[in-house]
Amino acid sequence: MMAGKKKSEPKASKQQEKQSEAKKENISYESAAMEAQQKYVPKATRWGVAHIYSSKNNTIITLTDLSGSETIATGSGGMVVSADHEEGSPHAGMQAAYKVAATAIEKGVTNINIKIRAPGGHGSKIPGPGAQAVVRALARSGIKIGSIEDVTPMPTDTTKRPGGRRGRRV
Repeated sequence: MMAGKKKSEPKASKQQEKQSEAKKENISYESAAMEAQQKYVPKATRWGVAHIYSSKNNTIITLTDLSGSETIATGSGGMVVSADHEEGSPHAGMQAAYKVAATAIEKGVTNINIKIRAPGGHGSKIPGPGAQAVVRALARSGIKIGSIEDVTPMPTDTTKRPGGRRGRRV
């Protein structure tokens, strides 16, 4: 009987360790962005461009300089959530935006222009659900927004849409 009690004690401690590890993994990037804003004082205004690609499955944020040649920070929904079906959600986009904002503030970026892109072409012309959350999170993180522009590629006259004469048969 005593041996049975001793075996149950290590299981309880293992469960406590797993819970503490789970708490460590759930980091709020919003607090990291706020800490970076208080910690780093900008010397001068520096502009950047936030390229946001938002589909229904994922949200990708790339922060570059004005020319677009130098990448300052990157983030995506897949970097912050563990489940694949949550990558395109507003929560994942918001957390990725806070992560990008913290890196941008550390590197001295104070103002940004935003370019939002949907899949476009033969795909959807409407940005996914994470795009609006990303814009809100970037504004809330302390970076000033200069302009917001939609750069979704729109076909004027294009190749034939896939699916054939009778459409896609399911």
